[in-house]
Amino acid sequence: MSPIFKRVVLKISGESLAGQKGVGVDTETMNNISKKIKVLYELGVQVAIVVGGGNFWRGRDSRDMDRTTSDYIGMLGTVMNALAFQDSLELAGVDTRVQSAIDMKQVAEPYIRRKAVRHLEKGRVVIFAAGSGSPYFSTDTAAALRAAEIEAEVILLGKKGVDGIYSSDPKIDASAKKFDELSYIDILNLGLGIMDSTATSLCMDNKIPLIVFGIDEPENIVDVVIGKQIGTHVKEV
Repeated sequence: MSPIFKRVVLKISGESLAGQKGVGVDTETMNNISKKIKVLYELGVQVAIVVGGGNFWRGRDSRDMDRTTSDYIGMLGTVMNALAFQDSLELAGVDTRVQSAIDMKQVAEPYIRRKAVRHLEKGRVVIFAAGSGSPYFSTDTAAALRAAEIEAEVILLGKKGVDGIYSSDPKIDASAKKFDELSYIDILNLGLGIMDSTATSLCMDNKIPLIVFGIDEPENIVDVVIGKQIGTHVKEV
């Protein structure tokens, strides 16, 4: 088993960490994901993780709240997920560091690009928390930004309840078509909501490949890194 990527950014939504509970953190689900990340770790792949916070807070559900306040609450949710994830990974025997885009030195390092890269080079998994540190930007955009900054070869976008990009929601539309390959401009032109337009444009401008796959089966994390053709592959034409 040989990896085809040396450095990856794994984007995991908060909902993925909640498992069947729907909210909060499901320890068994998180530990199963951690065991697969350990496989990559043992293969020598440099893994950076960006976590979402939707299992604790979703900004779009707080319509009467100030948007900036809501977004900062969401960032704090990602920090909780990052700390829980760090504990899970270290329980599996994976050396891990959390870096937060919001300063909270008692629980996490501040995000410093050079330090993050050094951690990766030393074989540590790095978890990026608090998104980009700015409101109005999603954790998808944070994943694209961090991938560009650390010169990751690919973004692995693990989705809950879906195994790739479809022409419409397959849970609602039985005729929805799954795409094996797409370009970023296709995503924008077709209005496919797999990532927000800011994140999509950032990936496109920096020519960062994206693989969208189902994370309900955690072994898919390993499969995409060793080159199995699963999910949807997105790249620039």
